[in-house]
Amino acid sequence: MAKLRRWGRELLMLLLMVLAIAAAMDWLRAPQAPAAFDSQMLATLDGESVSLAQLSRERPLLVYFWASWCGVCRFTTPDVAQLQAEGGNVLTVALRSGDDGQVAQWLARKRLSLPVVNDSRGELSAQWQVGVTPTFVVISQGKVVQSTTGWTSYWGLKLRLWWAAL
Repeated sequence: MAKLRRWGRELLMLLLMVLAIAAAMDWLRAPQAPAAFDSQMLATLDGESVSLAQLSRERPLLVYFWASWCGVCRFTTPDVAQLQAEGGNVLTVALRSGDDGQVAQWLARKRLSLPVVNDSRGELSAQWQVGVTPTFVVISQGKVVQSTTGWTSYWGLKLRLWWAAL
C-alpha cells in the first residue's frame, strides 16, 4: 500500500510539472495582438469582409492560425471544423499555405468547410507574432482573452470558448 501511495504522489508531481511546463510554454509563445487589430478588415476565401471586433461582439471568437503543411494541424483542424459546424464562432487563418485556389483545394480534399482568411505571405501572422502552428486565440468583445499553441482537443476548444463567455 505504501508503494502505491508513493507512485501516486510521484505521478501527481509529474503531472503538475507537465502542466507547469505547458503553461510556461503557452506564455512564452503567446501571440501579441497588433494595435487596432479589432478594426482591421479581413477578407475570407468566399469574399466576405469581416473584422475581429465585429465577429467577437456578441460571443467569443476562436481565431485559429494553421497551415496546410503543419503536421499537428492535421489533428486539430477537423476539431475546429466540427466546432464551427456545430455553430461555434470560428475564423481561421491559413498561414503560408499557397494562394486562394490552393487553400480552397486543400480544404476540399480534406472535406472541410471553414471560414478562412488566406495569409499567403505570412503578413497577418507576423503582425500577431505567431511563431508556432497551430495557434489558437480567443477574442471576446474585441479583446484577446486567451491563447494557446500546439495540439488541443475539441473539448479543450469548447471549454476555452465557454470560459471566455462567462
